[in-house]
Amino acid sequence: MAKEIAPAIAGWYTSGDEPHLIGSQCKQCQTYFFPKQELFCKNPVCRSTEFDEVELSRRGKIWSYTEHYYRPPEPYISGEDFQPYTIAAVELEKEKMVILGQLANGVQHADLKAGLEVELVVEELYEQDDTAMTVWKWKPVDA
Repeated sequence: MAKEIAPAIAGWYTSGDEPHLIGSQCKQCQTYFFPKQELFCKNPVCRSTEFDEVELSRRGKIWSYTEHYYRPPEPYISGEDFQPYTIAAVELEKEKMVILGQLANGVQHADLKAGLEVELVVEELYEQDDTAMTVWKWKPVDA
């Protein structure tokens, strides 16, 4: 029997062959937000409360990155076989905003550098009750 697949954080990203993070854009000042902003614009010169839901760029460039060797505390779920992982701050191509995310499985910390082009992928983060819980990750474009 195939595992059911579900997002670890519902409504934050799409799935499929070309996944996207789901953000919002202020209708007045055009500022982008992730996660979605729905109450008020966080741009200090804007007082708008109206937003469009938008799919954010799938590609960007690594702005900074770091490798984590410790198991994060709860509520993070890392499973029994914890492995070190790399987190990257990625500046999105169009929006010019920085989004944090884990690097895709198999991406080596030593192969990274600031400015490296990456794209969004969705991978399993952990399994819960026969359901594969997924999350967005970044993968080098040439990988």
